[in-house]
Amino acid sequence: MLHGVTTEHVDVLIIGAGLSGVGAAYHLQTLCPDRSYAIVEAREAMGGTWDLFRYPGVRSDSDMFTLGYRFRPWTGGKAITDGPSIKAYIEDTARAYGIDRKIRYGHRVVSAAWSSTAARWTVTMEVGATRERRTLSAHFLYTCTGYYDYAKGYLPEWAGTGEFRGRFVHPQFWPGDLDYSGKRVVVIGSGATAVTLVPAMAEGPRAAASVTMLQRSPTYVASLPAADGIANVFREVMSEDAAYAAARWKNILRQMLFFNVARAWPGFFRRLIQKGNRAELGPTFDVDTHFNPKYNPWDERFCIVPDGDLFRVLREGRADIVTDQIARFDATGIVLTSGRHLEADIVVTATGLVVQLLGGMTLEVDGQRINLADTMAYRGMMYSGVPNLASAFGYTNASWTLKCDLTSEHVCRLLNYMDAKGYVQATPQRDPGVEGEPVLDFTSGYVQRALPFLPKQGPAAPWRLYQNYIRDLFLLRHGKVDHRVMQFRRGERPRA
Repeated sequence: MLHGVTTEHVDVLIIGAGLSGVGAAYHLQTLCPDRSYAIVEAREAMGGTWDLFRYPGVRSDSDMFTLGYRFRPWTGGKAITDGPSIKAYIEDTARAYGIDRKIRYGHRVVSAAWSSTAARWTVTMEVGATRERRTLSAHFLYTCTGYYDYAKGYLPEWAGTGEFRGRFVHPQFWPGDLDYSGKRVVVIGSGATAVTLVPAMAEGPRAAASVTMLQRSPTYVASLPAADGIANVFREVMSEDAAYAAARWKNILRQMLFFNVARAWPGFFRRLIQKGNRAELGPTFDVDTHFNPKYNPWDERFCIVPDGDLFRVLREGRADIVTDQIARFDATGIVLTSGRHLEADIVVTATGLVVQLLGGMTLEVDGQRINLADTMAYRGMMYSGVPNLASAFGYTNASWTLKCDLTSEHVCRLLNYMDAKGYVQATPQRDPGVEGEPVLDFTSGYVQRALPFLPKQGPAAPWRLYQNYIRDLFLLRHGKVDHRVMQFRRGERPRA
C-alpha cells in the first residue's frame, strides 16, 4: 500500500528493453519460472541503443557471434552488421520467447526506494507524454539501462558557434530529414561513431560533396571482414547451435588474445596495427600523423571498420582526415589552430556520450539517499550497501552481451538461492579498509568526465572488474552466490 492506494507488485522489475533487458527477461523466465516480472521502458520501442541511433551506417564494432545472445544463434550473413539488423534481432528474440508481452513502453523510472521492513522496492515512474506519476513495487530490481544519457550527448564548447551559418548535427539525435547529398560535411571526432559516419556519408547515391574527419588526436583503427569466413564454414559442417557456439568461442578467444597481447607488448601491437593501416592506405598516406595515437593500445576502446570501408574512402579520395584542433567557428566553417580553414555546410559533432548509470533514477535505502560514487561495485553487477538490486554492465574490451549474459545467470542463481534458504534480502557489504579505485581504467574523455560519479572498484575480487570473460565465466556461472561479503536476511517474500 502507498498512501492508501494499492500498488501493483512483481517479483522482479527489469528496467530497460534493450539488448541486455531482453536477455535478462529470457534468463529470468527460463531459470526462475516461478518469479513474476515486468519490463519498463522509457522509450516507445524496444532496442535501446539500436533504436535510438539512426545516423547513416550505424553499426556495431563487435561481431554478432559475441554481441548476440548465447541462447539464440545469430543467423545473419555478416558478423559485423548494421544497427537495424541488430534491432530486428532483439525484436525477433523478444517475440520468440513472449518477452514482448511483458514490456510497458513510455514508463521512465525516476526513483526507487527500498524498505527493509517490507522487503520491497517502491518504484516511481513517469508514464506517457503527460508524465503521469505511477508506482510499482518489486522484490528485486534489475537495471538494464546501459551506461549513457539517452536524452543528452556530449558537446564541447567552441568559440564562434553562433556565427556558423551551416547546420550542426549530433549523431545521437540524427534528423530524419537531413539531406547531405552534395554538401560539404565535417565530422568532428575519431571514435567508433566518426569512423562509421565518414564512409557512410562519402559513398552511395546520397554522397556528400566532401567529407572530412576532423580529429584532435588519432585513434587505433583496424579492419576486419564484415563476414566471418570461418563461422560460415562452421555453418556448413555443423548444426546451427554447434556452429554458433564454435564461432562464438573462436571470437571470444581472439578478442582475449588481441587484448592481452596489446597490454603485454604495446609497442609490438602498435607496429602491427600501423602495418595494417599502411597496407590499407598506401605508402604515401601519413599514417604517423593520423593513425598513431599517443596512448597505448586499449587505454581507450579500439575501433573496428568492416571490410576497411574507412580506409577505402580515404585511399580513393572520397573523404579526408585532418588531425588538428579547433580554434573557432566562423560563418562558413572551422578555423583550426594551424590556421587552416575547413569549409562546411554541415558539422557532425561525433564528440561522445554523457555517461549515466541507472537511467538517471535516484535510489533510497530505508530513507537514506544513495550516492553511487560512495559505493563499490560487487562482481560488476551490484552495489555495496544496496539490497536486491543488480545492473547489467558489459565489457569495455569485448562484446557487451558476454558479460550481461553471465550477470543475468548469476542474478537468477542468487534469486533461487534466496528462495531455497528463505532469504528476502541480499546486500553486498564493503569490506572495512578496502580502498576504492576508479571503476574503469580507460583514458577516454567520456570515462574521465564520469569517474567522480561512478562506483569504485577494489584491488581484488569480489570488488574487482577484471574484464576477462573466462574468469567471469567461472565466477558468475559457477562461483558461490553466498560470498562472505553478501549479507542475507530471512523473512517472508512480499506478494502482490
